[in-house]
This record gives sequence, C-alpha cells and structure tokens, in this order.
Amino acid sequence: MSQSTAPSAKYLGPAASDRQPSPGTGPLSAVDAGTIEVAALPGGLDLQATLESGQSYVWGRDDGALYADDDLAGGEAWYHAVLDGEAVRVRQRDGRLEWESTTDAGPLLADRLRLGDDLEAIAAGAPDDLVAAAWDAFGGMRLIRDPFFPTLVAFICSAQMQVARIADTQAELRRRYGETVALGDRTYHASPTPEALATATEAELRDVGLGYRAPYVRETAAMVADGELTRADVVGLPYEDAREALTGFVGVGDKVADCVLLFSLGYLEAVPLDTWIRGAVAEHYPACDRANYAETSRAIRKRLGGDLAGYHQTYLFHSLRTG
Repeated sequence: MSQSTAPSAKYLGPAASDRQPSPGTGPLSAVDAGTIEVAALPGGLDLQATLESGQSYVWGRDDGALYADDDLAGGEAWYHAVLDGEAVRVRQRDGRLEWESTTDAGPLLADRLRLGDDLEAIAAGAPDDLVAAAWDAFGGMRLIRDPFFPTLVAFICSAQMQVARIADTQAELRRRYGETVALGDRTYHASPTPEALATATEAELRDVGLGYRAPYVRETAAMVADGELTRADVVGLPYEDAREALTGFVGVGDKVADCVLLFSLGYLEAVPLDTWIRGAVAEHYPACDRANYAETSRAIRKRLGGDLAGYHQTYLFHSLRTG
C-alpha cells in the first residue's frame, strides 16, 4: 500500500472489516488506500450528489441502493467503478474522501471527479436567482469526466428512461459483458469494451433491458471497434462541430451528443436539452425557445453563462428533478 501522490491526499490504513476475505476465498489482491481532504478542494465536494445526479453511469454503490435515497446528497455510502483498468472504491465521511484501489487512485479521482474545478468561482457566476438557489441547495456537486465509450452507450440507452433504470441497465451490461477486476476480497466489473458489445446479439441486448435501443448500441459499438468513428475524431473539435460529429453514431442525436460532450469530453459549454431543461426554458427562459435544437442551444448556452453553461445546467437539472 502506498501514499497517494496527489497534493491533498493522505495515506489511510485499511479498515479490518474491509480487508478480511470471505471464508474459502483465495489470496487477497493488492489494495492501495488513501484520503483526500475535502476542505482542501476549491468549493468542497458532495460525492453522492456528484454520482447520483444523472451524469454518470459507470459507478455503482456497494449497498446496491443507487438512486434509492430520499435525499440524494450528503451520504456516506461506498461507491465503486473500474476506471482506466483499475478498480476503485470511494466514500465521503468525516470531511474526507476515502478511497481504496488497485492503484494510487488520488490522481485518478482528481481527474475523473474534476476535483480541481473551482466551484466557488463558478457558483459566483450563477446567471440568476434560480440557478443560484440550485447551487445553494447542492453545493459541492461536481461535473464528472467519465470514460468515453461507456458514457456514449449510457446516453444512447437514456431515451425514455428514468435515471435509476439507466443505472440498472448499465450495471447489467457490466455484469454480463464487462471484465472482472479484483480489489481485495471484492470483485467488480468494468464497462464492456466496444468489441464485447459489437459481438453481442440484438436479442441478448434486448434481454438486458435496452429494448429498441439494442441495435443502436450494437451498431455504435461496431463503429468504435472498427475505427469508423472514435473519440479521437471528436476531441479537439470546436463545440458545435464536435456535437455534429457525435451524431454520426447510431442512436445519437443532439441531446445525447451534448451529454457525452459535457460528462465525458469536458465541453463545459454544452447544455443538453432534455425534458427538464426544455421545461425550464419554457417557464423561466422563454426568450431562449427557438425554432430548432441548435438555435435554442445557442440561446440558453449564452443565458446560462457561456463557457461554463454546462455546470449551471447540471445544477439546475438536479434541482428541478429532485425538487
């Protein structure tokens, strides 16, 4: 076990209850562990609000209660994911972000949870009282930077689904098609590779619960696996060009593309126009309601702060959905 090299991380010794193997299990895999002081993060952190706000579908909860709590903020549950081939568990407790992993997860978490974003400065730029109230209610919620392909798959599956059901279908895809990674006496599933989903049958994917989205997922996976269209073809393009490029995937329209841009590729100006945000436009920002997606997107993006509009949108979305 090693101390994290992240500037704000400290070594945390293993809790015995989290290290003992179940009877009959083999040797434990190596576990590294550490902490990150939440007070050292600009604007703090609310891990539950971050991971249970409809942004991310690569994380699970060890207790299986994702999206089950009445209050989706401030909890102390353990979450887990396989990121960049490494298993990681994390929870927030007593002012610390505690983690266990197959690697030094300090830098990994700092990247994937965007722990360097200055939330206080972003909140200070809230464009109006409605958005400011959302920041007040869910302070510490951060945008995430999830891996590209599982984010693409999750949001293709998101059409006509509630967030809890999206999370369930992605967990089942991991269970059926993802490689396993051991962490101590626990085993977690990685998100499926493009090759794994491209070789699944449509009937098998429908059985997971994807319904009419099953062929979209299979065909998009094949495109990525074959190199026909990949992350590399999108990253670095100007925002609207990147959104247009993503619509080349089967089952990806403008809204899904905006979700991928915001929650995976770091385009913080993206404002996905889902049902909740379209409702907010109609009720609170009617001047932004234009003839088509692109024009409405430009108008609400400007109204919500331009380059950081995606942050304000995410707070507004979470506030409206949970309120």
